[in-house]
Amino acid sequence: MDQSKERFICVHGHFYQPPRENPWLEAVEIQDSAAPYHDWNERITAECYASNSASRVLDGEGRVVDIVSNYAKMSFNFGPTVLSWMEKGAPEVYQAILDADRQSIEWRSGHGAAIAQVYNHIIMPLANARDKRTQIIWGIKDFESRFLRSPEGMWLAETAVDLETLELLAEEGIKFTILAPHQAARCREIGGEDWAKAAIDPSRGYLCKLSSGRSINLFFYDGPISQALAFENLLSNGDTLADRLVAGFSGEREGPQLVHIATDGETYGHHQRFGDMALAEYLRLGGLSRLKLAAAVAEAHNAMVAPHSAQSPLSTAVNVHFDVATPNAFIQECFDEFHVGWAKDVLGNVPTIKDGCLAPSEAPGHGVSVNEDEIGKHPYGARNFMNLFSAGWEKRNS
Repeated sequence: MDQSKERFICVHGHFYQPPRENPWLEAVEIQDSAAPYHDWNERITAECYASNSASRVLDGEGRVVDIVSNYAKMSFNFGPTVLSWMEKGAPEVYQAILDADRQSIEWRSGHGAAIAQVYNHIIMPLANARDKRTQIIWGIKDFESRFLRSPEGMWLAETAVDLETLELLAEEGIKFTILAPHQAARCREIGGEDWAKAAIDPSRGYLCKLSSGRSINLFFYDGPISQALAFENLLSNGDTLADRLVAGFSGEREGPQLVHIATDGETYGHHQRFGDMALAEYLRLGGLSRLKLAAAVAEAHNAMVAPHSAQSPLSTAVNVHFDVATPNAFIQECFDEFHVGWAKDVLGNVPTIKDGCLAPSEAPGHGVSVNEDEIGKHPYGARNFMNLFSAGWEKRNS
């Protein structure tokens, strides 16, 4: 496939709460308006932060078929103030967020889902250079202490920006930030001479060359879709969200396209109840039928699909059948090695790579056979479910 026809979707969530601690007590006091919870940190954590770390995916009958972390599959940032509270106030959720970032690094060739945030959520253009630098450095240091890596991107409060802020971001090693589409006055092709004053195209990334000789990458989120997500009913279910995101692609644009949205992360569960589940359904899709539906919508907009397959040899086998039956399938992700050595032992007739290609099995169904005896040797443990349960099969049978 020509790379000029590649299509990508990115969902960014900005998760933030202001410090609510009484400065004399260094503790959050009871907030009656947050009832039945002790305070708003606890309430929003229960409705949003926790639910996005273990969000339910339902089938057509309303039964739970999976529990997934949305954080591992989206782009996100958390304000240092809320993480500082969460580390002690909701340690299980705090750890789940850190674990999700580590999982995303494995899925994204070393690039984590989390990005940093300016430390105190101040409006950067209103600050002097000294305070701007402090906000950036403190944000980076806080991120490094929690996620144990350097951040590639940084969220600016209200996406407020000026050239001095971009200079300081680039100086401190930040590679990109996210802005609103109305914040760019004009642009031009790299190497070009003529500046265009037309509206910014959010389906592509931009390189901002700074007076210091440094540069920083800028991503402008899709304004109409982001606004619709926050204020319309796009989170009623995963299909509605998927349709609206895929509709952001255009057959008239040239080159690869990115549909990128950014909203308050609290939209997913707090502002919109069960919004985390719609996001989880979209990010997961939920089986062959939903994957085929998404591919059909993508085909209608001249978009190709490339199924992710990092779960198991069975996932690879199922995806091969999908690829063969899907005219707009582009490429199939596949792993020869898995996080446990016995993964291939539980199945027979698993598709193998030959000359860079995968061939589907001619056996019935998904084409693979299941070794029940081998599966029984490896029960599903508590650690696989993010410590939601204290035991594996023992808990189920208790």
